[in-house]
Amino acid sequence: MQHHLPLRNKLIIMFSVMASLFLVALDQTIISTALSTIVDEFNAYSSLSWIVTAYLLTTTVTVPIAGKLSDMYGRKMLLLIGVGIFGAASLMSGLAGDVNQLILWRAVQGIGGGIITANAFTIIGDLFAARERGKWQGLFGAVFGLSSIVGPLLGGWLTDSNMLFGLTTDWRWTFYINVPIAIAAFVLIAMFCPLLRHDKKPVVDYVGAILLTVALGTLVLAVDNTDKIFAGLLDTTGMSLEVLRVIMATIVVVATGLFVYVQRRVREPILPLRFFQNRNFVLIMGIATLFGAAFMGSILYLTQFNQQVFGASPTDSGLMLLPMIAGLMVTSITSGQIISRTGHYKIFMQVGIVVATIMVFAMSTLTPESTYLFEAILMVLLGAGLGVVMPVMNLAVQNEFKQHDLGVATSSSQLFRSLGSTVGVAVFGAMLTAGLASGLNGVGNDPYIKMLSGNEQVRQYGDLSKSDTLLSLNMPQTKEQITAGFEKNIEQLPPAERDRAQQRFDDAQSDFSYEVTHAFSDSLQHIFRISAVLMLVAAVLVFMIKEKPLRAASPEQTPGAE
Repeated sequence: MQHHLPLRNKLIIMFSVMASLFLVALDQTIISTALSTIVDEFNAYSSLSWIVTAYLLTTTVTVPIAGKLSDMYGRKMLLLIGVGIFGAASLMSGLAGDVNQLILWRAVQGIGGGIITANAFTIIGDLFAARERGKWQGLFGAVFGLSSIVGPLLGGWLTDSNMLFGLTTDWRWTFYINVPIAIAAFVLIAMFCPLLRHDKKPVVDYVGAILLTVALGTLVLAVDNTDKIFAGLLDTTGMSLEVLRVIMATIVVVATGLFVYVQRRVREPILPLRFFQNRNFVLIMGIATLFGAAFMGSILYLTQFNQQVFGASPTDSGLMLLPMIAGLMVTSITSGQIISRTGHYKIFMQVGIVVATIMVFAMSTLTPESTYLFEAILMVLLGAGLGVVMPVMNLAVQNEFKQHDLGVATSSSQLFRSLGSTVGVAVFGAMLTAGLASGLNGVGNDPYIKMLSGNEQVRQYGDLSKSDTLLSLNMPQTKEQITAGFEKNIEQLPPAERDRAQQRFDDAQSDFSYEVTHAFSDSLQHIFRISAVLMLVAAVLVFMIKEKPLRAASPEQTPGAE
């Protein structure tokens, strides 16, 4: 514990840690706006999934291992390593000469991101007593909310060739922008963060780390873009996707079983099984998993809804989430302050998750005929509920364990929420695809699709019989490009014939857009209902938690533990 440090030093440390965390949170959103430009430049559409999955894979695997190592070697060393890796990998990602180099450095970047994520929330417990942590957990939650807005805006601005420091930006700047922030954070952490010393000699559980890496890595690959990532293997061997997933699921089960076996016998387990004897820990991990899945279900597809229904650009669709982010930031910061004053957190989790559950279900009433004002009202209330729950989960799990277990406990919460998000995105993506396939059955006979079927320009978007391609064709920018191409093709026609052709095209495009938006909306309603059910189960678990009041600082007692 470093509760004795001067407040000035604590504030500098927290500022540098928040800057590091902001880097990680920002990277998850800023890259999304640059992906299409990247694959265009490298002509690597088949590698698009790997650019995202490589980062997700290494981050997921790194978080629990980094949490344990920070308990053994101290938070400062791990944070410096994480920030250093993240900054260096960001630079190399920007300098990548081909897509394979970019994927490699994205994977390395994910290792740094996982280390930062595992330690950023934990270091609050090193610097502040349990009673004081609420306000800082709330601020960290606000950092994630802010990055959700800044990321798409900054990514779009940098990708669109603007001037910065006398230089013309491009997609590479979405990585370069991380470097100066990483350097500043590294210097501040090195200067002001104390080195936490440990009495016992650390013993690293290498076997457990390998087994956990295999289990988590295989799980992520089994649910995230599996068909695209292993397309070459499936084509070469003739294996079906279902068989591949069964094989991968078997690997996950075997590796997990061996991991549990090893954890029972090693001196310093990566994830101590005694944690699962703690009732509140088990409940919070369940809440984190369900919350992660439901949160992604409610957030991920709202931007697509805004693009498909309101015709918003990717940047504008991000701005349209401002009401949700505003609600999230306000309640995250405010609830943290109140929790620190009262020493009680359960009531905030209860109110927050009930409000979030109701609002996620209310989102299922959104249709193409809904107004943005109605959506904005729902988003404000949903954000208000989410903003209370997200930071308090870390606070609650930290309050269950002694100081030397803080890293493992906190990173476990991050891990289970990440796994919930990963599986949730995969399941909801499958639901969306199935819903669209059902809603757009027979779309091959659609006049608009027939018009486009022989167009070479359109073929770059993919197979016209697949749902994701149809959604891409209904995106505002894509429709503008296709319309411009069509207008160019009919320039030589006589005026009257050209006008009739243009009118037929416009009518066909409008009818196609109506079909797609309604099929998408119908599918999204099912996703929101499933998300609401998951949130409801999580809410039941919240009410089962037995609260232990948060303690104020005491020189004789480890905060949050007996």
